[in-house]
Amino acid sequence: MSGTYASQTSVSVEKSRGEIEKTLSRYGATAFMYGWNEGGAIIQFAAHGRLVKFILRLPDKDADEFRLTPAGRSRRTDADAERAWEQACRQKWRALALVVKAKLEAVDAGIAIFEDEFLAYTVLPGGETVGAWLQPQINEAYASGVAPRMLLELGDGS
Repeated sequence: MSGTYASQTSVSVEKSRGEIEKTLSRYGATAFMYGWNEGGAIIQFAAHGRLVKFILRLPDKDADEFRLTPAGRSRRTDADAERAWEQACRQKWRALALVVKAKLEAVDAGIAIFEDEFLAYTVLPGGETVGAWLQPQINEAYASGVAPRMLLELGDGS
């Protein structure tokens, strides 16, 4: 399901990506890269002594939300399905541009610190993000009702 932010945007994916790169540069990033494959895109940048990675999951081109009309009663033409999918991709990139800019502005305004704002997206030495590394541990803690020892140690101020 897609969000409503920028759901009708006409801003191209390329323009949004360029905006992200300019925003990062303006706020002091020292490196930027992006890539894509059939399932999504990635942006990665270096700033404040950290490497940060966002993985942008893009919608499945063959999903019913693109192949069928909004009411779901009839099939769209291939051209209409392509346009609907491209719109969803533009919306995702606009949302990513907003997130990156908002986080950097919060840091710049002194509302947050960089390390906290980008913690889940910080790349660890093995290439995995903090969020990807920590999420299974958090899920297990909630399922079992017992926090892993490492989380307990972090939580007691040591």
